[in-house]
Amino acid sequence: MRLGTRWPIGAEAPASLPDVVVAAVKAVEDELAADGVDASTWRWTLTWLERKPVVELDDGTVVRYNAETDTATITSNDFEVRAE
Repeated sequence: MRLGTRWPIGAEAPASLPDVVVAAVKAVEDELAADGVDASTWRWTLTWLERKPVVELDDGTVVRYNAETDTATITSNDFEVRAE
């Protein structure tokens, strides 16, 4: 069993995350900054589902990892993007 964690937006993501997931988290954070969103109090939550990381931001944005294709999918209320 792996335990999850929480970290503030803008902080370094856990080292246990695949690079593509870290890149997806950074892309979300960059987009929020570009849009001028004050997310300074928001946090990411990492959980493990069937040994795969699922990362959720306080606003409901979710990053899921697909180990078979080494890709991450970003889903929010507004959009869905697959990162490779």
